[in-house]
Parts: sequence; structure tokens; C-alpha cells
Amino acid sequence: MAIRKCFGIALGAMAAFFVGFFGPARLHSQEPFYKGTTIKIVVGASPGGGFDTYSRVIARHLGKQIPGNPSVIVQNMPGAGTLIAAKHVYEVAKPDGLTIGNFIGDLVLGQLLGRDGITFKAKEFQWLGVPGKDHIACALTTASGITDMTKWFASKTPVKLGGIAGTAPGNSAFILKEALGLPMQVVTGYPGTAEIRLGAESGELAGGCWQWESIKPTWTGALKSGDVRVLLQVRKGPLPDLPNVPSAYDFAKTDEARKLIEVGIETTSSITRLYAFPPGTPTHRTTTVREAFMKTMRDPEFLADAKKSNLAVDPSTGEEVEKLVSGIFDLQPELVARLKAILSPKQ
Repeated sequence: MAIRKCFGIALGAMAAFFVGFFGPARLHSQEPFYKGTTIKIVVGASPGGGFDTYSRVIARHLGKQIPGNPSVIVQNMPGAGTLIAAKHVYEVAKPDGLTIGNFIGDLVLGQLLGRDGITFKAKEFQWLGVPGKDHIACALTTASGITDMTKWFASKTPVKLGGIAGTAPGNSAFILKEALGLPMQVVTGYPGTAEIRLGAESGELAGGCWQWESIKPTWTGALKSGDVRVLLQVRKGPLPDLPNVPSAYDFAKTDEARKLIEVGIETTSSITRLYAFPPGTPTHRTTTVREAFMKTMRDPEFLADAKKSNLAVDPSTGEEVEKLVSGIFDLQPELVARLKAILSPKQ
């Protein structure tokens, strides 16, 4: 009995020690840093495009998953294929957990290829996740006269597509042109896919190649009416939405062509819509918002909102994004050199 009593006293003393030692720290960690604050999502594309649409839907739901329930707003910072926003987040934004960057995954490949203007190191961003794995598709207006792949391959003049330098709408078109031998003129310089759509609708372009997950929610009317048709998708198997649309792999005649499509288009498409904190953001805040991001992706109200906006949700965690980004920097030098030649501005 005495032994039990002594043992109980010892346990009580140990418990008091741990409460006294860890109690203030635990209470401090539970204090909601985000209470009364505003998180800003800096979107590197124009209002009305796919990036903007995803970020605005996420902004409506993310705050309630973060301790302290901060407000979340969107600031558009278009330009240079989302590079301006990426550089702002990397170089200017305070690493305090209140600024999230939303920019395109092609910039990671751009760093590897030595693209002009990229001064950041992609591995240093604090990745929060991506809301979906995107897939490139080529959508052209029926007014262009190119209504199927047979007509496209047979075109005696280059088919004019809109692009954004250094990002999927430009890179995908350049790679498909080289890998498949498609007659194509890629006109870069558009600030966002919203402007490419307007260019196609006005007749200055035939269309463009960018994420189906962006085309679907933002070009809905023209797709339903048949004024715009999806002629090609970049995927080894068809998307559920596009069961009868041929794949770029169907027309690739060499192993090199298939590898260029896989690495240059498919890999970066899986991390198209990157969300990240600046380098140096405290680890515990990154962890908090990573968890909140994934909770948002599973939130029934968010999913209903996303469905209403025609947005596909197939998220990857911040940890998964880290691994994919690291993998891009492990590509074979020969393939890197080939991609660099294709995607060079001199093209």
C-alpha cells in the first residue's frame, strides 16, 4: 500500500512538472495567430480565367479551416505568365503566413531551363498544395475551319494559337508542334487565358492549348453551342469529360516525341495551380495552412461551390508537391537540353 502511495505521488509530481513545463507553450501554440487577420492570395493571372476562378472559390472557404478564422481575399497580379506574382511572393512578400502565391507549375521547369527573368529557387517556396491535377487540351473555334485533327494536320497554313510565354498555353503548343509536326503558329504575349479566349472569339486566333480544367468552366457556352471544339488532349487515357477526343500520344511517332510530351506537358500539368508561402515562412504556420488547405478540399460546402463553378477537384498535398518539384530537377541532361531548344524564346 505504501509502495502504491509513493508511486502515485511520484506520478502526480511528474504530471505537475510536465503541465508546468509545457503548459504555457501549448497554450501559446493554441492562440489563433490568424484571428482578426487577412490572408491575401496573389493570383498571377487575369480576372475571369481558370486560376482566378479556382482562387476565388478557395478564398470563400479556406478561412474557416484555419484557427482564428481569418478573412481571405484575392489580389490579381497578372503578367509574364504568372512570373510577376511568383517573384513578388518570393522576393517582396513578408514570410509571415499572410501571403499565398498562386502561380503556374511551368515556372519550375522554367527555372531548370534557365528562362530569363526567373531569379527564384523553386525548392525554397513553402508549398501548400494544388487543388487539382490538370490536363492539357487544345480547343479551337469552328469558325477557324479546323474542326478535327485530320484537318489540322492537312492545313496548308499554320494554325494560329494563343499562348503565354513560359507557361502551359505557350509551352504545350511549342512542344506539340515539335513532337507531332502540327502546322502551328504560336502567338505569345497574352496575359491570361481569358484574353486568349477573346482573341479566338474575335477571329484573331483559332484557339489555344491549355488546361481542360480551365477551359471547361470558362468557355462553357461556346463548348455547349459547338462554337468551340476540343480536338486534342494530352493524356495517356481519355478524360471522363472527353471520351472521344484523341490523345497527343496517339500521334507521337517516336520515343523522343512521347517523352517530350510526358515530361514537358504532363508532369508540369500535375502541379499547374501551385499555392505557396514565401521562403522562410515559419514551419508551424505552413503546417497549419497545409492542413487547412486539404480540409478545404474535402469540405462539402467548398465541393458544392466548386461544382457550381465547374471546377474539378483532385488535390495534392504540400508534401506531394515538394516531391514533384524535386523530381523535375532530376531530369536527364539530354532531355533538359532538348526541351530548352524547343522552348527557347528564339523559337
